[in-house]
Amino acid sequence: MLDGVMLLWFILTAAALLFVAVDIRATPESPVLKWGFVLVTAYTGVVGAFLYVLGCREPLPGLHERYVAARWRQTLGSTMHCVAGDGVGIIAGAVLSSVFGIAGLAEVILEYVLGFAFGWTIFQALFMRDMAGGSYLRALKSTFISELLSMNLLMAGMVPTVMALKSRIPSAADPATPQFWFVMSMGLLAGFILAYPMNWWLVAYHLKHGMMTVRPAAAAAHGAHAGMDAAPTMAMGGKAPWPPVPIMTLLSFVALAAGVAIAFLLRAA
Repeated sequence: MLDGVMLLWFILTAAALLFVAVDIRATPESPVLKWGFVLVTAYTGVVGAFLYVLGCREPLPGLHERYVAARWRQTLGSTMHCVAGDGVGIIAGAVLSSVFGIAGLAEVILEYVLGFAFGWTIFQALFMRDMAGGSYLRALKSTFISELLSMNLLMAGMVPTVMALKSRIPSAADPATPQFWFVMSMGLLAGFILAYPMNWWLVAYHLKHGMMTVRPAAAAAHGAHAGMDAAPTMAMGGKAPWPPVPIMTLLSFVALAAGVAIAFLLRAA
């Protein structure tokens, strides 16, 4: 039965990925978030395509700015950006762990380090440096905390899901099998769900960006917004975050530790 479920999952994922990859070209979103939705759809199949249609796809010409302004859509964009970038490093870590025989806590650490490194230095700081005045170093500094908090919750949801499934599905640790990719998809989907509330807090206090609108300059002649419109920005303006950033950082590490502990308990059961 599981083989049939996985076959259906991969067929639907291929169809969803094709739809998003083609359709998103006409959506006035920033290039990095376009790639983010493509990656998240590759990870989560029809779920990712559903989130793209519901949260980012322009319903009518000229309405994208107002459409994505809702807080839950801003948070969706923020969470999607995190999972897309971190997911590349996490999957790379899982593949390397399998190839070199790394398991247990060492595997979790490798996936965390690679996921955070790629998500922070590439998907956040490098691709979003224009929001920090074009300075890569300033972008690294301004995105470190937001990436750290989001990554901790992503891993807190992903690690126990992956370990529980790997302990019950034969060959799920081998990247050459479809079981491996199915398990990683389920893990990243669980991580997405757990990271969403943290991203809500980050977006609410302008510590992380959400959805954007990017239109060609020529569109200005027709009354549309030209350039990039991001709401909110990553500026530390407005009221101070509550709970304070140090408290939320501590809570994120507590959640991460709890997720890892649950993972090893599930694996041993």
